[in-house]
Amino acid sequence: MEIKKGDIVGRISYGKDILFYVDRIIKSKGGKTYCILRGVQYRIEADAEINDLEKIDKEKVNIEKRGIESKIKSRLETSAKDVFIKGRKRSQNTSAVILHLDGDRRYTGKSARYYQKLGLNAIVKNIPENRQPQVIGSLIKRYNPDIVVITRT
Repeated sequence: MEIKKGDIVGRISYGKDILFYVDRIIKSKGGKTYCILRGVQYRIEADAEINDLEKIDKEKVNIEKRGIESKIKSRLETSAKDVFIKGRKRSQNTSAVILHLDGDRRYTGKSARYYQKLGLNAIVKNIPENRQPQVIGSLIKRYNPDIVVITRT
């Protein structure tokens, strides 16, 4: 099976432990073909020789996504319980303002949903990494955050 940009793959040498989508395909001067990979569920970037990759069927991808979402849901529920058990109401937890800059659109949406589920007051902005230094100052002035999170690949 031919591997192309956008395919969901696993690295054979790692037992296909993490699912990736093929972001780019690069041919080296030595004749080898490499793929730049980005994690489907985890925020990770890797590279691999194309011969070390195997396409993953849609059903396995869906099973993996459901499993990861279930783990995240459980962690969110545990975090919410911890806040309640420590005698603080969730509403008291929302007074801090979080400004989160992320260069990856897929993770921007995920982050915003998780902050919301935790009841946190977060402003999540999708800003390409190369533009982040130019805009961070004005965003800090605008939102006056207590916490700044910058995620990069």
